[in-house]
Amino acid sequence: MTRSTVTRTMTSANNLAPAPAVATSGDRAPRKKSRNSAAMIGGRKGIVWRSAIAVVVAVIMAFPLYWMVVVAFSPRGEVFEPTLRFWPSAWTTENFQRVFELYPVATWFGNSVVIGLFVTFFTVIVNLLAGYAFARLRFRGRNVLFLLTLATMMIPIQAIMVAQFRLVSGLGIYGSYWGVILPGAAAAFGIFLARQFFIGIPDEIVEAAKIDGAGQIRIFLQVVLPLSKPLIAVLILLTLMGSWNDFAWPLIALSDNQLFTLPIGLLYLQNQTAPNYNATMALALISVIPVVVLFLSFQRYFVQGFARSGIR
Repeated sequence: MTRSTVTRTMTSANNLAPAPAVATSGDRAPRKKSRNSAAMIGGRKGIVWRSAIAVVVAVIMAFPLYWMVVVAFSPRGEVFEPTLRFWPSAWTTENFQRVFELYPVATWFGNSVVIGLFVTFFTVIVNLLAGYAFARLRFRGRNVLFLLTLATMMIPIQAIMVAQFRLVSGLGIYGSYWGVILPGAAAAFGIFLARQFFIGIPDEIVEAAKIDGAGQIRIFLQVVLPLSKPLIAVLILLTLMGSWNDFAWPLIALSDNQLFTLPIGLLYLQNQTAPNYNATMALALISVIPVVVLFLSFQRYFVQGFARSGIR
């Protein structure tokens, strides 16, 4: 066989062989589209599951408040019926009327408001100033002092009540508003929260103010504070809620019935000879409603303050 014959044979064989398949853009499109569809379906399922879990958790958390409302507006004695009711047989305000007639609820409410506002005012000021000092000022022993401040968070309030009582008695403010207000005028957690927030403020802003000739007080008042609205909202909310619900120390520091706060009044109502659970729930609802309204009003700033402070 000659060379030309072999060449013609190989050429004809190559012509008869099938051409390799070339993927076109039209072939890739359905595969890519199917992957995107699967990802979208998986994302939707994840959203559905997360939403369902959030709804279940919300229902569990809100049920005690709902049950408080049901018992507070139910007729007296209905709570002892053998059948469980998730709705009052008849809505009534008799329990609220009875509480206001027999006990100085308005006075207790006013005492809680006065003590809560003063404690919040002093605590927020101390926390902001101390947090700014720990975050922006350079002085000897700063880190050690800050660690000592944080260490006080590990000491339970029961361990210092005796010393705190002796201090209040020595100052002559036992049995008055100031005996409750002054010991709560500083909070280690608030100082820590303020420090973390102030550290997150860009240094360029503070340095620009220094270049313009501003001192530390002017920088704090005119530069830092306007940027700290979420932090201030968080401090106000946490401090006011803590003061409003505080029970142990006001019970020790207050001796006059007319100076009692709502938590102490609630205990006083529970210790009666024939406790009225419907009236107790009515007073508890009066005590809870301001806190719920306050939290819902500051919720947006509350989340922003914790997020910008680096606390998760």
